[in-house]
Amino acid sequence: MSNPTLETQYDVFWPRGSRRQRGLKLAPRLGSLQGKRVGLVWDYLFRGDEVYRVLMEGLKARFPDIEFINWEVFGNLHGSDERRLIAELPGRLKELKVDAVISAMAA
Repeated sequence: MSNPTLETQYDVFWPRGSRRQRGLKLAPRLGSLQGKRVGLVWDYLFRGDEVYRVLMEGLKARFPDIEFINWEVFGNLHGSDERRLIAELPGRLKELKVDAVISAMAA
């Protein structure tokens, strides 16, 4: 006969693990996109060219002095040169005097 007062016990582990890195300080948010240079970064998947075309039209109507740096300038960030292009991206953004980045699609 079994004893109904005895319960099975299991060891449980917290799935998140311990925190290894403290939060990073984010760059300050831009007050407006008026007169800013915006880099468009894309992984060349999921019709991003179509989405960006609509997005640029809408932003240009709202902020007439906005300037876009096309995704082709940055290359395919999901292709065979991914590691190199990602490593070079901060320098390219600085060189091109980009104020903000829109990164898409990752669908």
